Amino acid sequence: MACFIILRGPAAVGKTTVAKALTASLHAKHVAFDKIMANHKLDAIEGSGISASNFLKANKLVVPIALKELELGRSVVFDGCFYRKRQLDNLIKSLPYKHFIFALNAPLKECLKRNNNRKNPLRKKDIAQVYALTKKIIAGVRIDTTGKVTNELVKEIKSHLRLG
Repeated sequence: MACFIILRGPAAVGKTTVAKALTASLHAKHVAFDKIMANHKLDAIEGSGISASNFLKANKLVVPIALKELELGRSVVFDGCFYRKRQLDNLIKSLPYKHFIFALNAPLKECLKRNNNRKNPLRKKDIAQVYALTKKIIAGVRIDTTGKVTNELVKEIKSHLRLG
């Protein structure tokens, strides 16, 4: 049975790495919100982060892609910060399929450390800002990524999926 899975959480917590591995494991479609936002110039940080309206515009771009996959019986894995409740609610409302939300988590110190290992690291203040914004939204099964390898995280996430 097709479903969509949202992996949300702060920058540098491991969302994309886990999403790619989960996607491969489930033979699903991966949709990276960071790429969608950047490719459509919707990732401008204004005041307290990216505006809810820009996230909603990104939703409009991904919903047709997801619906096509879901209608074919293929699951979809989204990864993004999802720190605007309106974006999360809108995406869920727009896709009338079973869904799961996982909130990936790690201490800020860990996210900053991981960010330093990125090819193109974000600024420390941006990591801290996104971290604070994601903590304001309580949504999804919390998964602590600290000290865990990708395969462990995929196994943990899959243990929560009930697709029957």
